[in-house]
Amino acid sequence: MFAIPLGGGHRRTCSAVLWALPLAAALTACGGGASSSQGGGNTASGSLSAVATVGQKIFQDSSLSASGRQSCASCHDTASGHAQPNGLAAQFGGPGLDKQGGRQSPTIRYLASNKALFFAADGTPTGGFFWDGRASSLQDQAGKPFLNPVEMANASKAEVVGRLAAASYAGEFRQVFGDAILGDVDGAFQRMTLALQQYQLEDPDFHPYSSKYDAFLLGKTALGTQELRGLALFNNPAKGNCIACHPSGRGADGSLPLFTDFTYDSLGVPRNPELAQNNDAGFYDLGLCAREGGDLAARADLCGLFKVPTLRNVALRHAYFHNGRFKTLKEVLAFYVQRDTHPEKWYPLNADGSVQKFNDLPERYRGNVNVTEVPYNRKPGAAPALSDDEIDDVIAFLKTLSDGYQP
Repeated sequence: MFAIPLGGGHRRTCSAVLWALPLAAALTACGGGASSSQGGGNTASGSLSAVATVGQKIFQDSSLSASGRQSCASCHDTASGHAQPNGLAAQFGGPGLDKQGGRQSPTIRYLASNKALFFAADGTPTGGFFWDGRASSLQDQAGKPFLNPVEMANASKAEVVGRLAAASYAGEFRQVFGDAILGDVDGAFQRMTLALQQYQLEDPDFHPYSSKYDAFLLGKTALGTQELRGLALFNNPAKGNCIACHPSGRGADGSLPLFTDFTYDSLGVPRNPELAQNNDAGFYDLGLCAREGGDLAARADLCGLFKVPTLRNVALRHAYFHNGRFKTLKEVLAFYVQRDTHPEKWYPLNADGSVQKFNDLPERYRGNVNVTEVPYNRKPGAAPALSDDEIDDVIAFLKTLSDGYQP
């Protein structure tokens, strides 16, 4: 949520410009990360295409899971900003809905501008879907939960397609993709995930740009005094410095900000005992370097890095960070600014009284955690970058990022 570059100083941001200019000018001076697909704000909702309509039905269909009780919508709830609908560290799936996943379900809203993982010119990992970037597109991401043993838990694509063929809308699926499509397992699975992607691209619910902050940027409303203080702290590189990873200004093309730069960071988030996988003291979720396929296994510098999420609708979420360790924004912001000044508040103690800092990473990877940039450039006992009242101001601003604002 705050600024956290890899190793310090390589972010491609204009935070200094944003802070130096008056607020009104600063909001248009710098780009907002990846371009929004709706640069002028929310686009009027029209009828969905036939492909997207089928995708909507697939998204909501729990019969496509082995349990018969889990759909895409189960873990990506509209009222929660298309993130998980509860505060569990990870959702339960499997044939009996009794197998816990390993990570919090991230929001899938505002992902239309995301791209497959790539390394920028300065080496920064950028893009990719899921916490570890293992999916290359919305379509690729949409297909994986169907076959994940701790999610929808189908044993094969053939099993998924068999369930699809028995669905009430199977006739619509054939009408859109051809009468023989359900006889071609790979082709049907590919069309199913294509329909899910098209639904997310077309339905304005996935990119409404309808927050109070959007209305503010478009000159349709004003922010309150506390919200403006929070925005200033969010942008200030000596205070919150949040814009280093979560750009808040409109793009050069007028696009509204996505509040993520789609990069990856190692935050040193405390280990979460609510995750069953952590009962094994030797297990560590290493994120980017340990992602499916093993293509980055040799990159020790990427161990412990996870995707920077959008902050849009962040106040609607019930669990935070990849491991769901914190449940409130107050906890999250306090951790950010006190992680290094008061580490004993966040990590367990050793027998000698020393702090087991960054305890959810093996010692050999703890050097990947950002310790150089604001608000992490503090020593034990120093004053945090934000006071308790300033944290409340930032939270007031973050609440303006929730969609559905009504003046």
